[in-house]
Amino acid sequence: MKKTLVLFCLFVASLSFAQQTDYVDFIAVNAELEFKPDEKQIVFRAKYTFKILKAVDSVYLDAKSTYHYELHDSNFKGGIRTSTKNKMVIRSSEFEIDKIYNFTIICFSYPKKAMYFTQQNNDIQIWTQGQGKYTSNWLPSIDDVNDKIEFDISITYPNGYEALANGKLINKEVGDSLTIWNYDMKKPMSSYLVALAIGKYNKKTETSKSGIPLEYYYYPEDSLKVEPTYRYSKRMFDFLEEEIGFAYPWQNYKQVPVHDFLYAGMENTSLTIFSDAFVVDSIGFNDKNYVNVNAHELAHQWFGDLVTAKSGEHHWLQEGFATYYAHLAERDIFGDNHFYFKLLESAIELGKQDLSGSGTSLLNPESSSLTFYQRGAWVLHALRTKVGDKVFRQAVKNYLEKYQFDNVETSDFIQEVERVYGQSLSSFVNLWIKQKAFPVDNAFDVLQQQSTYINEFLMVDCFAKSSKCAEYLKYYVSDEAKAKIISQVPELVTAETFNNGLKVRQAIAKYVRQIPKSLKDNYETLLDDKSYVTIENALYNLWSSFPEDRAKYLFKTRNVVGFNDKNVRLLWIVLNLSTPFYEADNKQALFNELLSYSDEEHNADLRMNAFRYLKMIKSCNEDCMANLENAKSHHNWRLVKFAKELSEELGKNKE
Repeated sequence: MKKTLVLFCLFVASLSFAQQTDYVDFIAVNAELEFKPDEKQIVFRAKYTFKILKAVDSVYLDAKSTYHYELHDSNFKGGIRTSTKNKMVIRSSEFEIDKIYNFTIICFSYPKKAMYFTQQNNDIQIWTQGQGKYTSNWLPSIDDVNDKIEFDISITYPNGYEALANGKLINKEVGDSLTIWNYDMKKPMSSYLVALAIGKYNKKTETSKSGIPLEYYYYPEDSLKVEPTYRYSKRMFDFLEEEIGFAYPWQNYKQVPVHDFLYAGMENTSLTIFSDAFVVDSIGFNDKNYVNVNAHELAHQWFGDLVTAKSGEHHWLQEGFATYYAHLAERDIFGDNHFYFKLLESAIELGKQDLSGSGTSLLNPESSSLTFYQRGAWVLHALRTKVGDKVFRQAVKNYLEKYQFDNVETSDFIQEVERVYGQSLSSFVNLWIKQKAFPVDNAFDVLQQQSTYINEFLMVDCFAKSSKCAEYLKYYVSDEAKAKIISQVPELVTAETFNNGLKVRQAIAKYVRQIPKSLKDNYETLLDDKSYVTIENALYNLWSSFPEDRAKYLFKTRNVVGFNDKNVRLLWIVLNLSTPFYEADNKQALFNELLSYSDEEHNADLRMNAFRYLKMIKSCNEDCMANLENAKSHHNWRLVKFAKELSEELGKNKE
């Protein structure tokens, strides 16, 4: 029987949606996807395989979009319906316990969330974000993270593009106008980790020490940025496999940047999607690189993808582990001091959060990202300190082996540690996990016991009466300590201070804003640094401090662009517009360039930068306001929030 239904919202009362995993186990989804990008439409045929665990007359899929369906299976005589709870319900009076069933759906939809159609250099780009947005907005699936399913994805798209999905590419068929990519997953995963990305990409490949294929995708025009963007990728992969002690659990690992991504990155199983703001050149690498995000999303392939928290109460088992193992990967690259400084920074931030009244228990599902990520990482470092490296590593390995492709609670992990350690950890759990306040004093004790570098940094206090900061700045203390001194007492900077490394020179550019004439020559050398942050700050401070040399500074930096948000270029334009008689004939063209960066074709960070500068020079004209209004409907929440606040502010100023 073939039955075609146009769906409306019908209420189905007999099925308890929240507890389907007790009755039904969805095993596999085989989805064939085809896109109509101009219409932002997806058309697909999906076959679902499930097993009945207990007596039930209905099963459901989450389906949050507006679909049109055809249900292909004569066994389900009750047909298919939707409910007011965004469910697709399949009814049958003949379901048998322990029997496996299949049904196929053909449908199309116009996703409003979780799948995004963007433009990158005038080319269509499509990508997904399931966590927090729900894959069921574009593919009927199971939003419950406790139901793990094997997903095989086939994508049909016009020639000339790359299409990526979870798993291994087992076949690629290139036709006259369309290409079909077939991806296979061997193991199950939660639906929020299903992903795809389509765009104009080239790729670089490597192979891990254990033989896992590694694929790094990039825009064709960014060939010179591949090395700095993906720097240390293979090294971190090899390190994490060895450190975790459990082999990478998937067939391959792919990474792809996308335009206007919602977050820094997302750990979709075997396919990490990350923001193209992290695609940097060799200079940008010194300021803002992909290394930490890269390691964090990779660690999630074990912690979150392989072993998944049962609920938000235990979310730290994903984010805390990924944050901690990213710290360890960076430690392997940048050394102990970098590792301990990261822990110190997070301890300070967690202490500030408590002082503001925003601190929570680690088991509070409403906790902040700071708590889940950084406090979670601190729990693991403190736990490792308490039980020792050998016990900790063995317990983590046991935990992954026991719960692979399954779901866990905090007690599951703690019990594995207690089993190897041979002692109760209840006091530790109460202090570090359950207690509302972060144990900041205990954290500082751990750091001071483990790192002389941290002791030195904490010793530097320029506000103390007996401060020796002037001496510290002249002689050997770490660059971080010297940067701290400059932030507290910038007037201590002398000509000799400029002889330090990149971090100290960045601090000079950031905090020494009114430049003494005695330091002018030294300060001008900052414009030659391999740091877009340093150049941006130094350019503005020099331009402000020495009006007579503004033309010289503008000429020297005329070809510097900066990051993807063009931080140096936009500042240069505004300073040029504010410098009478300097390249006067180009003023209108420069203003038009600045205005153009607020347009929807550009990335969100660049647009926000352009709006800020247009507001600063009081030149947000009708075109600017139109672009601002357009930004309010963007898919990126940061841009939307920014646009609404700026629009309101400009409206008040006008009144």
